[in-house]
Amino acid sequence: MSNVINASQLQNYVGKEVGVTDWIEVDQDRINQFADATGDHQYIHIDPERAAQTPFGGTIAHGFLTLSLLSMLSSMGGGIKLENTVMGINYGLDKVRFLNPVRSGSKIRARFVLESAEEKKPGHFLMKHKVTVEIDGVDKPALIAEWLGMTVVG
Repeated sequence: MSNVINASQLQNYVGKEVGVTDWIEVDQDRINQFADATGDHQYIHIDPERAAQTPFGGTIAHGFLTLSLLSMLSSMGGGIKLENTVMGINYGLDKVRFLNPVRSGSKIRARFVLESAEEKKPGHFLMKHKVTVEIDGVDKPALIAEWLGMTVVG
């Protein structure tokens, strides 16, 4: 399925999976860069030797790093895109749960289900996607989120 549709078709996709991304690796370099960008240098993220002594068995990605990767994952084919889009705006999140740590070196991908879509004013569509971030080879997902985006069409 192409994830680019006409706005008149939007309601046909509510309640349906509308995208699954490719796998991306969350390596230690990415984790370290996120720690530097946010100032969150907790040892479970950046100190492999010390983190190895924890129940995680090694370093893990920040939950907020995994969440922030939704923008990149979305650009890889997650979610619905409307024809004649002028811009998309991150509108926020209704719910986020961090369910399972992402170990350094793991691969993740996202599944997008369109939960709702509403034209708030002419050409401005508020869409809510339920996003599940999966970890390759692990049954329990890393996170689930209800992500809101405003798409403006011209």
